Amino acid sequence: MKQRDQAYDAFVQHLLDGRLAPGAFVTQRALMAVTGLPLGAVREMIPRLEADGLITTLPQRGLQVAAVDLRLVREAFQLREIIETAAVAHFARTAPAVVVAAHRTAHDRISAEAEGGVNEALIREAQATDWGFHDAVVAHLGNGLVSEIHRVNLIRIRVIMQSRVALSPEA
Repeated sequence: MKQRDQAYDAFVQHLLDGRLAPGAFVTQRALMAVTGLPLGAVREMIPRLEADGLITTLPQRGLQVAAVDLRLVREAFQLREIIETAAVAHFARTAPAVVVAAHRTAHDRISAEAEGGVNEALIREAQATDWGFHDAVVAHLGNGLVSEIHRVNLIRIRVIMQSRVALSPEA
């Protein structure tokens, strides 16, 4: 894997972990520290982050991590609805029964386990199972362009969810 791709993945992981706050300003030096990679890799990663809408370069101010605002929330969830509506319809028509059953079993097991009490590990597993289902449904389209758009949009949605709603035992 190229260093710029490693830098991108590290940036996204820090964003999803909450170690990089939406709206925060960062320097290229800070990004070197965050990613653990040299300046060249960071500089090569920046255009990709900009193209994905995850950072903005502001002249004479620096790099700003995408802020969570009403426009981002509306646009990200509208895009998700457009993609996933088509994907779910296709998945329902064409996915092998064994694949559908596996997703259903995973969700049912988590629901049953939650009836006995919820802990942090179960919350993490439930969230991972849910995200995995969304990813699988879109991947089932077999369309690389749509999958890439969906991947980037899910990063935005995960950041929005961290900023607005935490998955709790009640949820």
